[in-house]
Amino acid sequence: MSINHIRPWRHIERRKSRQIHVGNVPVGGDAPIAVQTMTNTLTTDVAATVAQVQAAAEAGADIVRVSVPDEASSKALKEIVSESPVPIVADIHFHYKRGIEAAEAGAACLRINPGNIGDEKRVAEVIRAARDHNCSIRIGVNAGSLEKHLLDKYGEPCPEAMVESGLDHIRILQDHDFHEFKISVKASDVFMSAAAYQQLAEATDAPIHLGITEAGGFVSGTIKSAIGLGQLLWMGIGDTLRVSLSADPVEEVKVGFEILKSLGLRHRGVNIISCPSCARQGFDVIKTVEALEKRLEHVKTPMSLSIIGCVVNGPGEALMTDVGFTGGGAGSGMVYLAGKASHKMSNAQMVDHIVEEVEKKAAQLDAEAAAAE
Repeated sequence: MSINHIRPWRHIERRKSRQIHVGNVPVGGDAPIAVQTMTNTLTTDVAATVAQVQAAAEAGADIVRVSVPDEASSKALKEIVSESPVPIVADIHFHYKRGIEAAEAGAACLRINPGNIGDEKRVAEVIRAARDHNCSIRIGVNAGSLEKHLLDKYGEPCPEAMVESGLDHIRILQDHDFHEFKISVKASDVFMSAAAYQQLAEATDAPIHLGITEAGGFVSGTIKSAIGLGQLLWMGIGDTLRVSLSADPVEEVKVGFEILKSLGLRHRGVNIISCPSCARQGFDVIKTVEALEKRLEHVKTPMSLSIIGCVVNGPGEALMTDVGFTGGGAGSGMVYLAGKASHKMSNAQMVDHIVEEVEKKAAQLDAEAAAAE
Protein backbone atom coordinates (compact mmCIF):
# COMPACT_ATOMS: atom_id res chain seq x y z
CA MET A 1 0.00 0.00 0.00
CA SER A 2 1.29 3.45 -0.87
CA ILE A 3 2.21 5.65 2.06
CA ASN A 4 0.10 8.36 0.45
CA HIS A 5 -3.07 6.36 1.13
CA ILE A 6 -2.16 6.21 4.80
CA ARG A 7 -0.94 9.80 5.04
CA PRO A 8 -2.81 11.82 2.38
CA TRP A 9 -1.10 15.03 3.47
CA ARG A 10 2.09 13.64 1.92
CA HIS A 11 0.52 13.07 -1.49
CA ILE A 12 1.86 15.02 -4.49
CA GLU A 13 -0.20 14.83 -7.68
CA ARG A 14 2.30 15.28 -10.48
CA ARG A 15 1.30 17.31 -13.52
CA LYS A 16 0.56 15.11 -16.51
CA SER A 17 3.15 15.71 -19.22
CA ARG A 18 4.23 14.02 -22.42
CA GLN A 19 7.21 11.74 -22.13
CA ILE A 20 10.36 12.21 -24.18
CA HIS A 21 13.79 10.61 -23.96
CA VAL A 22 17.22 12.08 -23.34
CA GLY A 23 19.28 9.18 -24.54
CA ASN A 24 18.04 6.22 -22.51
CA VAL A 25 16.58 8.41 -19.76
CA PRO A 26 12.80 8.97 -19.94
CA VAL A 27 11.70 12.48 -18.99
CA GLY A 28 8.07 13.33 -18.28
CA GLY A 29 5.01 11.16 -18.01
CA ASP A 30 5.32 8.79 -15.07
CA ALA A 31 9.14 8.65 -15.20
CA PRO A 32 11.11 9.52 -12.05
CA ILE A 33 12.17 13.16 -11.88
CA ALA A 34 15.64 13.19 -13.45
CA VAL A 35 18.53 14.98 -11.74
CA GLN A 36 20.98 16.92 -13.90
CA THR A 37 24.14 18.92 -13.47
CA MET A 38 26.62 20.66 -15.76
CA THR A 39 30.38 20.40 -16.12
CA ASN A 40 32.50 23.49 -15.49
CA THR A 41 35.74 22.24 -17.04
CA LEU A 42 36.94 23.34 -20.47
CA THR A 43 35.12 21.01 -22.84
CA THR A 44 38.29 20.74 -24.93
CA ASP A 45 39.97 19.18 -21.89
CA VAL A 46 38.40 15.80 -22.53
CA ALA A 47 40.03 13.98 -19.62
CA ALA A 48 38.96 16.58 -17.05
CA THR A 49 35.45 16.81 -18.46
CA VAL A 50 34.96 13.04 -18.58
CA ALA A 51 36.24 12.76 -15.00
CA GLN A 52 33.71 15.36 -13.88
CA VAL A 53 30.90 13.62 -15.76
CA GLN A 54 31.81 10.30 -14.14
CA ALA A 55 31.94 11.85 -10.66
CA ALA A 56 28.51 13.40 -11.20
CA ALA A 57 27.12 10.09 -12.43
CA GLU A 58 28.54 8.31 -9.39
CA ALA A 59 26.79 10.87 -7.18
CA GLY A 60 23.51 10.03 -8.89
CA ALA A 61 23.22 12.38 -11.88
CA ASP A 62 20.91 10.93 -14.53
CA ILE A 63 21.97 13.45 -17.20
CA VAL A 64 24.96 15.81 -17.54
CA ARG A 65 25.14 18.98 -19.63
CA VAL A 66 28.33 20.11 -21.34
CA SER A 67 28.96 23.55 -22.83
CA VAL A 68 29.77 23.65 -26.56
CA PRO A 69 30.98 27.20 -27.25
CA ASP A 70 33.22 26.57 -30.29
CA GLU A 71 34.11 24.09 -33.01
CA ALA A 72 36.95 22.58 -30.97
CA SER A 73 34.44 21.78 -28.22
CA SER A 74 32.16 20.11 -30.76
CA LYS A 75 35.02 17.82 -31.75
CA ALA A 76 35.84 17.04 -28.13
CA LEU A 77 32.18 16.30 -27.43
CA LYS A 78 32.25 13.15 -29.55
CA GLU A 79 34.90 11.59 -27.31
CA ILE A 80 33.17 12.80 -24.16
CA VAL A 81 29.90 11.21 -25.26
CA SER A 82 31.63 7.92 -26.02
CA GLU A 83 33.13 7.75 -22.51
CA SER A 84 30.14 9.07 -20.54
CA PRO A 85 28.09 6.67 -18.40
CA VAL A 86 25.05 8.98 -18.72
CA PRO A 87 23.38 10.91 -21.57
CA ILE A 88 25.06 14.20 -22.48
CA VAL A 89 23.18 17.42 -23.19
CA ALA A 90 25.02 19.92 -25.38
CA ASP A 91 24.61 23.50 -24.17
CA ILE A 92 24.27 25.72 -27.24
CA HIS A 93 24.36 29.51 -27.30
CA PHE A 94 24.79 32.13 -30.04
CA HIS A 95 25.80 29.83 -32.91
CA TYR A 96 23.32 27.38 -34.37
CA LYS A 97 26.11 25.44 -36.12
CA ARG A 98 27.33 24.24 -32.74
CA GLY A 99 23.94 22.59 -32.29
CA ILE A 100 24.26 20.78 -35.60
CA GLU A 101 27.79 19.67 -34.76
CA ALA A 102 26.74 18.49 -31.29
CA ALA A 103 23.95 16.36 -32.74
CA GLU A 104 26.41 14.83 -35.16
CA ALA A 105 28.82 14.19 -32.25
CA GLY A 106 26.24 12.06 -30.45
CA ALA A 107 24.70 14.43 -27.90
CA ALA A 108 21.49 13.01 -26.48
CA CYS A 109 19.87 16.45 -26.23
CA LEU A 110 20.52 20.00 -27.41
CA ARG A 111 19.83 22.92 -25.10
CA ILE A 112 19.03 25.98 -27.23
CA ASN A 113 18.33 29.45 -25.87
CA PRO A 114 15.56 31.30 -27.77
CA GLY A 115 17.15 34.61 -26.82
CA ASN A 116 20.37 34.03 -28.73
CA ILE A 117 20.13 31.02 -31.08
CA GLY A 118 19.04 33.07 -34.10
CA ASP A 119 16.05 33.27 -36.47
CA GLU A 120 13.58 30.54 -37.33
CA LYS A 121 15.59 29.35 -40.35
CA ARG A 122 18.58 28.61 -38.14
CA VAL A 123 16.40 26.87 -35.57
CA ALA A 124 14.95 24.75 -38.39
CA GLU A 125 18.45 23.54 -39.29
CA VAL A 126 19.08 22.56 -35.68
CA ILE A 127 15.75 20.71 -35.61
CA ARG A 128 16.72 18.82 -38.77
CA ALA A 129 20.02 17.74 -37.23
CA ALA A 130 18.31 16.68 -34.02
CA ARG A 131 15.80 14.56 -35.91
CA ASP A 132 18.49 12.99 -38.11
CA HIS A 133 20.56 11.98 -35.07
CA ASN A 134 17.74 10.92 -32.71
CA CYS A 135 18.43 13.86 -30.42
CA SER A 136 15.90 15.64 -28.19
CA ILE A 137 15.84 19.41 -27.59
CA ARG A 138 15.46 21.59 -24.51
CA ILE A 139 14.08 25.05 -25.05
CA GLY A 140 15.99 26.94 -22.38
CA VAL A 141 14.46 30.35 -21.71
CA ASN A 142 16.44 32.58 -19.38
CA ALA A 143 15.28 35.88 -17.89
CA GLY A 144 18.74 37.35 -18.48
CA SER A 145 18.71 36.77 -22.23
CA LEU A 146 15.19 37.34 -23.49
CA GLU A 147 14.55 38.44 -27.06
CA LYS A 148 14.61 42.19 -27.63
CA HIS A 149 11.06 42.35 -28.97
CA LEU A 150 9.76 40.79 -25.75
CA LEU A 151 11.73 43.20 -23.58
CA ASP A 152 10.32 46.06 -25.66
CA LYS A 153 6.81 44.65 -25.26
CA TYR A 154 6.92 44.01 -21.50
CA GLY A 155 9.47 46.62 -20.44
CA GLU A 156 11.52 44.20 -18.35
CA PRO A 157 12.05 40.48 -17.78
CA CYS A 158 8.87 39.01 -16.30
CA PRO A 159 7.07 35.67 -16.15
CA GLU A 160 4.78 36.57 -19.05
CA ALA A 161 7.73 37.43 -21.32
CA MET A 162 9.52 34.21 -20.42
CA VAL A 163 6.50 32.04 -21.11
CA GLU A 164 5.77 33.82 -24.39
CA SER A 165 9.35 33.22 -25.48
CA GLY A 166 9.07 29.53 -24.66
CA LEU A 167 5.70 29.08 -26.37
CA ASP A 168 6.97 30.86 -29.50
CA HIS A 169 9.76 28.31 -29.79
CA ILE A 170 7.47 25.41 -29.02
CA ARG A 171 5.43 26.56 -32.01
CA ILE A 172 8.54 26.52 -34.22
CA LEU A 173 9.38 22.96 -33.19
CA GLN A 174 5.81 21.79 -33.65
CA ASP A 175 5.52 23.52 -37.03
CA HIS A 176 8.46 21.35 -38.09
CA ASP A 177 6.71 18.26 -36.69
CA PHE A 178 9.31 17.89 -33.92
CA HIS A 179 7.91 16.85 -30.55
CA GLU A 180 10.88 15.41 -28.62
CA PHE A 181 11.40 18.53 -26.56
CA LYS A 182 11.28 19.77 -23.00
CA ILE A 183 11.30 23.36 -21.78
CA SER A 184 12.58 25.55 -18.95
CA VAL A 185 11.92 29.17 -17.94
CA LYS A 186 14.70 30.04 -15.51
CA ALA A 187 15.44 33.21 -13.58
CA SER A 188 17.69 33.98 -10.65
CA ASP A 189 14.70 35.56 -8.91
CA VAL A 190 12.74 32.88 -7.05
CA PHE A 191 9.42 34.70 -7.40
CA MET A 192 9.82 35.22 -11.14
CA SER A 193 10.86 31.63 -11.73
CA ALA A 194 7.99 30.18 -9.71
CA ALA A 195 5.40 32.37 -11.42
CA ALA A 196 6.80 31.61 -14.89
CA TYR A 197 6.83 27.86 -14.28
CA GLN A 198 3.27 27.88 -12.98
CA GLN A 199 2.07 29.73 -16.10
CA LEU A 200 4.09 27.43 -18.33
CA ALA A 201 2.66 24.31 -16.70
CA GLU A 202 -0.83 25.47 -17.61
CA ALA A 203 0.09 26.40 -21.18
CA THR A 204 1.79 23.20 -22.41
CA ASP A 205 1.98 19.48 -21.79
CA ALA A 206 5.70 19.41 -22.63
CA PRO A 207 8.04 17.99 -19.98
CA ILE A 208 9.39 20.77 -17.77
CA HIS A 209 13.00 21.21 -16.71
CA LEU A 210 13.19 23.07 -13.38
CA GLY A 211 15.91 25.38 -12.19
CA ILE A 212 16.66 28.63 -10.41
CA THR A 213 19.45 29.92 -12.59
CA GLU A 214 22.59 31.53 -11.16
CA ALA A 215 21.32 30.75 -7.68
CA GLY A 216 24.64 31.61 -5.99
CA GLY A 217 27.15 29.84 -3.76
CA PHE A 218 26.62 26.54 -2.02
CA VAL A 219 24.66 27.78 1.00
CA SER A 220 22.65 30.63 -0.52
CA GLY A 221 22.09 28.76 -3.79
CA THR A 222 20.91 25.66 -1.99
CA ILE A 223 18.39 27.67 0.00
CA LYS A 224 17.07 29.55 -3.04
CA SER A 225 16.79 26.32 -5.02
CA ALA A 226 15.08 24.47 -2.18
CA ILE A 227 12.50 27.25 -1.86
CA GLY A 228 11.89 27.71 -5.58
CA LEU A 229 12.09 24.12 -6.77
CA GLY A 230 10.54 22.74 -3.61
CA GLN A 231 7.31 24.68 -3.95
CA LEU A 232 6.98 23.81 -7.65
CA LEU A 233 7.64 20.13 -7.05
CA TRP A 234 5.15 20.19 -4.19
CA MET A 235 2.60 21.51 -6.70
CA GLY A 236 3.42 18.60 -9.00
CA ILE A 237 5.37 20.69 -11.52
CA GLY A 238 8.68 19.41 -12.86
CA ASP A 239 10.00 16.39 -14.75
CA THR A 240 13.74 17.02 -14.46
CA LEU A 241 15.84 19.54 -12.55
CA ARG A 242 19.22 21.12 -12.10
CA VAL A 243 20.34 22.93 -8.98
CA SER A 244 22.61 25.72 -10.25
CA LEU A 245 25.36 26.41 -7.72
CA SER A 246 28.72 28.13 -7.80
CA ALA A 247 30.12 24.87 -6.48
CA ASP A 248 31.30 21.44 -7.53
CA PRO A 249 28.76 19.78 -9.88
CA VAL A 250 28.67 16.81 -7.51
CA GLU A 251 27.24 19.13 -4.85
CA GLU A 252 24.49 20.17 -7.29
CA VAL A 253 23.53 16.52 -7.69
CA LYS A 254 23.51 15.92 -3.94
CA VAL A 255 21.32 18.96 -3.29
CA GLY A 256 18.95 17.97 -6.09
CA PHE A 257 18.47 14.54 -4.61
CA GLU A 258 18.00 15.92 -1.12
CA ILE A 259 15.22 18.20 -2.38
CA LEU A 260 13.51 15.25 -4.07
CA LYS A 261 14.05 12.97 -1.06
CA SER A 262 12.55 15.59 1.27
CA LEU A 263 9.35 15.49 -0.80
CA GLY A 264 9.33 11.73 -1.22
CA LEU A 265 9.75 12.05 -5.00
CA ARG A 266 13.07 10.17 -5.36
CA HIS A 267 14.87 7.86 -2.97
CA ARG A 268 18.58 7.15 -3.23
CA GLY A 269 21.07 6.40 -0.52
CA VAL A 270 20.81 6.93 3.22
CA ASN A 271 18.46 9.62 4.49
CA ILE A 272 20.00 10.73 7.80
CA ILE A 273 17.63 12.24 10.34
CA SER A 274 19.63 14.00 13.03
CA CYS A 275 19.07 16.56 15.76
CA PRO A 276 20.87 19.93 15.86
CA SER A 277 22.31 18.88 19.24
CA CYS A 278 22.16 20.64 22.60
CA ALA A 279 23.46 20.31 26.16
CA ARG A 280 21.44 17.09 26.60
CA GLN A 281 23.35 15.20 23.91
CA GLY A 282 25.05 12.02 25.04
CA PHE A 283 27.67 12.18 22.25
CA ASP A 284 28.95 14.70 19.69
CA VAL A 285 26.08 14.63 17.21
CA ILE A 286 27.56 17.07 14.70
CA LYS A 287 30.90 15.27 14.31
CA THR A 288 29.15 11.91 14.24
CA VAL A 289 26.80 12.93 11.43
CA GLU A 290 29.68 14.44 9.45
CA ALA A 291 31.59 11.17 9.75
CA LEU A 292 28.58 9.05 8.81
CA GLU A 293 27.73 11.16 5.77
CA LYS A 294 31.22 10.50 4.40
CA ARG A 295 31.34 6.85 5.42
CA LEU A 296 27.92 6.08 3.89
CA GLU A 297 28.28 7.88 0.56
CA HIS A 298 28.81 4.53 -1.17
CA VAL A 299 25.40 3.19 -0.10
CA LYS A 300 22.90 3.70 -2.93
CA THR A 301 20.04 1.68 -1.44
CA PRO A 302 17.18 3.92 -0.22
CA MET A 303 16.98 3.66 3.55
CA SER A 304 16.75 5.82 6.67
CA LEU A 305 19.04 6.39 9.65
CA SER A 306 18.28 8.43 12.77
CA ILE A 307 21.08 9.93 14.86
CA ILE A 308 19.62 11.67 17.92
CA GLY A 309 21.61 13.00 20.86
CA CYS A 310 19.25 12.11 23.70
CA VAL A 311 16.06 10.29 24.69
CA VAL A 312 13.71 13.28 24.28
CA ASN A 313 13.02 12.52 20.60
CA GLY A 314 15.46 9.68 19.92
CA PRO A 315 13.21 6.66 20.53
CA GLY A 316 10.33 8.28 18.65
CA GLU A 317 12.45 9.07 15.60
CA ALA A 318 13.98 5.58 15.70
CA LEU A 319 10.51 4.05 15.37
CA MET A 320 10.33 5.47 11.84
CA THR A 321 13.83 4.57 10.59
CA ASP A 322 15.65 1.43 9.44
CA VAL A 323 18.59 2.01 11.76
CA GLY A 324 18.85 4.42 14.68
CA PHE A 325 21.13 5.50 17.50
CA THR A 326 20.01 7.47 20.52
CA GLY A 327 22.42 8.96 23.04
CA GLY A 328 22.20 7.78 26.61
CA GLY A 329 24.58 8.01 29.54
CA ALA A 330 27.88 6.58 30.75
CA GLY A 331 29.46 6.85 27.30
CA SER A 332 27.01 4.64 25.42
CA GLY A 333 23.68 4.78 23.61
CA MET A 334 20.95 2.56 22.24
CA VAL A 335 20.97 1.04 18.73
CA TYR A 336 17.56 0.62 17.10
CA LEU A 337 16.89 -1.78 14.23
CA ALA A 338 13.65 -1.64 12.24
CA GLY A 339 12.21 0.75 14.81
CA LYS A 340 12.89 -1.40 17.87
CA ALA A 341 15.49 -1.06 20.60
CA SER A 342 18.11 -3.72 19.86
CA HIS A 343 21.29 -3.30 21.91
CA LYS A 344 23.60 -0.80 23.55
CA MET A 345 26.80 0.41 21.95
CA SER A 346 29.63 2.55 23.24
CA ASN A 347 30.03 6.02 21.78
CA ALA A 348 33.63 5.19 20.88
CA GLN A 349 32.59 2.31 18.63
CA MET A 350 29.25 3.53 17.41
CA VAL A 351 30.27 5.06 14.06
CA ASP A 352 31.91 1.85 12.86
CA HIS A 353 29.02 -0.17 14.23
CA ILE A 354 26.34 1.99 12.60
CA VAL A 355 28.13 1.75 9.25
CA GLU A 356 28.10 -2.04 9.60
CA GLU A 357 24.40 -2.10 10.49
CA VAL A 358 23.50 0.21 7.58
CA GLU A 359 25.50 -1.89 5.11
CA LYS A 360 23.86 -5.05 6.46
CA LYS A 361 20.39 -3.52 6.13
CA ALA A 362 21.15 -2.26 2.62
CA ALA A 363 22.23 -5.74 1.55
CA GLN A 364 19.01 -7.16 3.00
CA LEU A 365 16.84 -4.60 1.18
CA ASP A 366 18.70 -5.20 -2.09
CA ALA A 367 18.18 -8.96 -1.77
CA GLU A 368 14.46 -8.49 -1.06
CA ALA A 369 14.12 -6.20 -4.06
CA ALA A 370 15.92 -8.68 -6.31
CA ALA A 371 13.71 -11.55 -5.10
CA ALA A 372 10.58 -9.51 -5.81
CA GLU A 373 11.54 -8.92 -9.45
